[in-house]
Amino acid sequence: MFENLRKKFSKAFHILKGDGEITDVNIAETMKEIRRSLIEADVNYKIAKNFVQNVRRKSIGKKVPTSLNPKNLIVKLVYDELVDIMGGENIEKIKISSDRLSVILVCGLQGSGKTTFSSKLAFFLRKKENKNPLLVAADVYRPAAIDQLNILSSKVNLPVFFLKENKNVIEIIEKSILYAEKNKHNVIIIDTAGRLSIDQMMMNEIQKIYHFSKPDETLFIVDSMTGQDAINTAKNFLKFIEFDGIVMTKLDGDSRGGAAITMSSVIGKPIKFISNGEKIENIEIFYPERIANRILGMGDIVSLVEKVQEQFDEERTKKIYKKISKNRFNFEDLLEQIKRIKKIGSIKNIFSMIPGMENFLDFHNEKKDSFKNVESIIFSMTPYERNNPKSLNNIKRRKRISKGSGVSLREIDLFLKQFDKISKVMKSLNDKSGSRLIKDFLSKMITKQSLS
Repeated sequence: MFENLRKKFSKAFHILKGDGEITDVNIAETMKEIRRSLIEADVNYKIAKNFVQNVRRKSIGKKVPTSLNPKNLIVKLVYDELVDIMGGENIEKIKISSDRLSVILVCGLQGSGKTTFSSKLAFFLRKKENKNPLLVAADVYRPAAIDQLNILSSKVNLPVFFLKENKNVIEIIEKSILYAEKNKHNVIIIDTAGRLSIDQMMMNEIQKIYHFSKPDETLFIVDSMTGQDAINTAKNFLKFIEFDGIVMTKLDGDSRGGAAITMSSVIGKPIKFISNGEKIENIEIFYPERIANRILGMGDIVSLVEKVQEQFDEERTKKIYKKISKNRFNFEDLLEQIKRIKKIGSIKNIFSMIPGMENFLDFHNEKKDSFKNVESIIFSMTPYERNNPKSLNNIKRRKRISKGSGVSLREIDLFLKQFDKISKVMKSLNDKSGSRLIKDFLSKMITKQSLS
C-alpha cells in the first residue's frame, strides 16, 4: 500500500540541503520531487501544486531547532499536509442506532468490490461493535451476485436475506426489513447492483432504493485502481444520492494511491474504510494520520498492535505458555499460531507498519506466502511427529520431511533449533512474563524462518 509513493518521498527528503534555516533555495529540489511523486501517484496536478505550495509557505524562513535538521521539519510539514488533504484527524464513524434497526446502503460502480465489502462490514460490525447484522442481496442483475454473498458469508456464519426469483429490488428490501425486525437483527447491510454513472435507468434505481430504504449510512465503494476516474464517478453519484462516506478497495493491488490521498478533500466526504484482499477480516478503519505515517515510512504501530490483539487472546496465550513450561508445546500448537499471524496480513503489509523496515526488504521480491516453508515442514510430519517434537532427533525422519516439504535439510535443522530455543527460554520464565512474551517469541521465530 503506497509503496511507490513512500520510496519517492524518501528520495525527496534525502536531497534536502542546508541547515539552520529553511529557504526557497535549499528546499527547491525537494519540493519539485514531492510534486513529481504526487503526480506519478495519480494525484491531480492542481492538487499536487497546491500541496507543495502550502508546504513551502509554511516552511520558508523557519528556524531549524538545534535538536532537529531540515529533513525532520519538512517531513513534519508534509505529514500535516497529508493528514489535512486526507480528511484531517477527526474520524467520522458510521452511523448506527443503539435502539432500533439501522440500515446501511452499499453502492458503487460495477466491479468495485461492493459484495466483498458488504460481507466484510457485516463481519466487522459483529466482531467489533457487537451487532447482529443481516446481509441483503439486492443485486438482481448479476447472476452470481447472490451466490457470491452466500459463499462469503457462510464461512463465518453471517445470515443473508435473498429472494432468488424476485427481481423487484424495492420489494426485496421491504421484506428484508420485516425479516430483520422479526429475527432481532439490529443492522441490515444492503448490497446493491453495480452501475455505470452514465446509465440513467440504473442511477434512477439507486435513487429509488435510497429514498425507500432511508439509510442511516450510505457508503460509496471506490476501486482505487481506477485513479482519478474514481473521483469523477463519485461526483456523478452525488448528483443522485447523498452518500455519507467512501470505502477504498484494492489498495493492495496495482494502485498508485492518488485517489485515496485526494478523494476526501475533492468530494467533501470522508473515507471511512479501506478494504484490502479477499479475506473477510481484511478491512480497516481509515485513519488519515496513520496512512500519512505509512506513506512517509514512519510505520503504523498502532494499527499493527490492534491487529495482533485481535488474533491473540490472553487465555489461549496462557495455555500455550503452560504447555511450553511443561515441555508439551508441539508443532500443532505452532501451526495454530501461524494461522493467527497470517490473519494479521502478509509480511509486506505487516512490515509496512513497522518504522524503517522498508529499508531492509525488497517487497517486489516477496514470496506470495511468507509462511510457506514453516507450514510445508509441519504438514510433511506425521501426526505422531507433530505431537512429539523430540522424535525429530531421528535423521531419517528429518530427511523424509525435507523430501516431502521441498525444504532443505539445513533449513529444517534451523527451524528445529529455533523451536527448541523458544521452549528452553520459556521454561525459564515465570507464568506472568511467559504469557506476556510468548507472542513476541513465536512471531520472531516464524518471521526468521519465513525470510530465510
